[in-house]
Amino acid sequence: MRIRSVRRRSVRRRSVRRRTALTAAAAVLAATAVGATAAVAAPAATAPPRFLAPGELPPHASSPWYASKVMPGLPDPEPFCLDGGVVPGGTGTYHRSFHTEYDTSAVQVSVVTANEDSAQRLAAKLRQKVARCAGDWLHDKPGGTASWKNYGTVTAADGGRVYGIHTSIPDSEPGIHLFGVGRSGRTVTVVRWGEMGTFDHAPVPAFKATLRQALNKL
Repeated sequence: MRIRSVRRRSVRRRSVRRRTALTAAAAVLAATAVGATAAVAAPAATAPPRFLAPGELPPHASSPWYASKVMPGLPDPEPFCLDGGVVPGGTGTYHRSFHTEYDTSAVQVSVVTANEDSAQRLAAKLRQKVARCAGDWLHDKPGGTASWKNYGTVTAADGGRVYGIHTSIPDSEPGIHLFGVGRSGRTVTVVRWGEMGTFDHAPVPAFKATLRQALNKL
C-alpha cells in the first residue's frame, strides 16, 4: 500500500510539472503573437520631405541666411497668418526656420497628408486663410492698416500661388510678408518670408523662385 501511494504521488507531481511547462510555453507563444501583431499594426513613421536650404531664399542685401534643423510639428509661435490651428500639427508635419542678422526671417512648413485629396483640401484651406489674413488682422488691430496682393501662380509640381500681406500700426514700423502655398502629390508646403517694409520692398520674383524650388524638392 505504501509503495502504490508513493508511486501515485510521483505520477501526480510529473503531471503538475508537465501542465506548468505547457502553460508557460503557451504564454510565451501568446506574447510572441501579440508582439508580432502589434508590430504589423503600428503605423510606419513618416519621413520628412526635403526642405529649402538657406541659399535658396531671396538674397538679403547685408546678411547671409541661417537655418534651423528640420523639426517635427509646428514652429512656436505659429507663422503669422497661419496660426489658430489651420495647419495640422501632428504626425506628418515638419518645419524649418530661417533668419538673417537683421529683421528679415522666414519659415517653411510642410505637411505629408494621407492622400492627394486631403492635400488638395489642405492647400485650398491655406490659400483661403492667407487671402483673408489682412482682414482678420484688422479685426484684431482696429487702429492699423492692412492690405494684400495676389501675385499669381508658380508652375512646379502640382502648382503653387504667392501672396503678399502688408500691415502697419501707428507709431510702428510697417511689415511686409510674402506667402507661397503649393502642393506636390500628397505633400503641402507653405513658405513665409517677412521683414519691415512695404510692398515696394517685397522680392516677388526671387520669392517665386524660392517657392518653385521648395515644390520641386518635395
